[in-house]
Amino acid sequence: MTPATYFIEATYLLASILFVLGLKAMSHPESARRGMFYAEAGMLAAIIGTLMHHEIVSYEWIIAGLVIGSVVGALMAIWVPMTAMPQRTALSHAFGAMAAALVGIAEYSIHGASLGTFTLGALGFEVMLGCLTTTGSLIAAGKLQGFVRGTPIQFKGQQIFNLVLFGGTVASFIYLLLHPANAAAFYLMVGLATVFGVMLVIPIGSADMPVVMSLLNSYAGLAAAATGFVLSNSVLIIAGTLDGFSGLILSILMCKAMNRSITNVLFGGFGAVQTGGGAEANGTMREISLDDAAVQLAYANRVIFVPGYGLATAQAQHAVRELAAQLEARGVTVKYGIHPVAGRMPGHMNVLLAEANVPYGELYEMDQINPEFPSTDVAVVIGANDVVNPDARDNPQSPIAGMPILEVDRAKSVIVLKRGQGRGFSGLENPLFFKPVTSMLYGDAKASLSQLTQAIQHAA
Repeated sequence: MTPATYFIEATYLLASILFVLGLKAMSHPESARRGMFYAEAGMLAAIIGTLMHHEIVSYEWIIAGLVIGSVVGALMAIWVPMTAMPQRTALSHAFGAMAAALVGIAEYSIHGASLGTFTLGALGFEVMLGCLTTTGSLIAAGKLQGFVRGTPIQFKGQQIFNLVLFGGTVASFIYLLLHPANAAAFYLMVGLATVFGVMLVIPIGSADMPVVMSLLNSYAGLAAAATGFVLSNSVLIIAGTLDGFSGLILSILMCKAMNRSITNVLFGGFGAVQTGGGAEANGTMREISLDDAAVQLAYANRVIFVPGYGLATAQAQHAVRELAAQLEARGVTVKYGIHPVAGRMPGHMNVLLAEANVPYGELYEMDQINPEFPSTDVAVVIGANDVVNPDARDNPQSPIAGMPILEVDRAKSVIVLKRGQGRGFSGLENPLFFKPVTSMLYGDAKASLSQLTQAIQHAA
């Protein structure tokens, strides 16, 4: 090997080590920032090594791509608010998958039938996953941003149509392997996979986006790994495999947290609004005044905040931190109960609360916090719905039966911050809102939390 080849392999080895260290460090919030630096350094090493390849004829387009990509990435990092992280993450999945798909299409258009069976198989896998992940991620971003209807989009015979579409995509792929020179089969596969990505995500409601996000992340990683086999690039294989399988494991954990089957997720068979089996409204929702809520909180010994997607939409993470600080100044013990699928992406609530400088030690996972609710004076639910719905625990006929929940209804008192009396994305009634221990505080969560902070400041 030439000195340049040794240098390339060394940078790829360094990049792979840094990716592994970065992924390990990002498994814990206290080391997550260091993990990001490891991953960034690894990506820089991988780029440097790639730029040393002798196959590169001209650097003009490469430099142009680096400049444009860097500018776009910097602007997104600066301008996109933390509350919009789910849709920004979905766009990142789309961009990565599109890059993998375009590389595969370019390789086939240049080499065509001269590609070996193994390489062609990896290329087809790469393009299929890349195309469906691109369109699926764009639809997910549109749902999260509100450009596409957040509730499930369904039509009669949809599952059969999706099955035929998926079968046609796989059939085109197999036919291509048998007849590598048939470009029509290749581009038919591209088109069908692109449409399948749309059909995979539209029947899924926005409330189920955490699983979708982790699954799309897995698809994008596997597409990148397949690209590595096509290009004989070891760092792409390693990075893509790490990304793909970590995303798949996370998807399985998310499904467990939502009591769903991974097979249903893989085939897009979940997220539909259920019209039967849920609880009916018994009684009335008892509204509480701002002053009464402030008194309850001010004279409590233990308070647990339970954030949900409403916290994100109201951008209320700083407001809840200020209220918590005010309560702690009065000697109140404050904790946060975090459901694994609260929000619209994995770790959504953790990210928002970290931005507001909430100490990590105050964040408790579901299994840790549930035993503490019976001894809690006030549980404050901020924009959460399904993750605190006792129907999942008490009603075997409920569509969410068996889904692990934060058992806030076992607290001595519950205050729910909610915009109105709507049922949320799932379309299910929540018996929590009608329980004797529950009081409803309607309005914008951010404004309500700020007003509570001011009221407590003036409390005797």
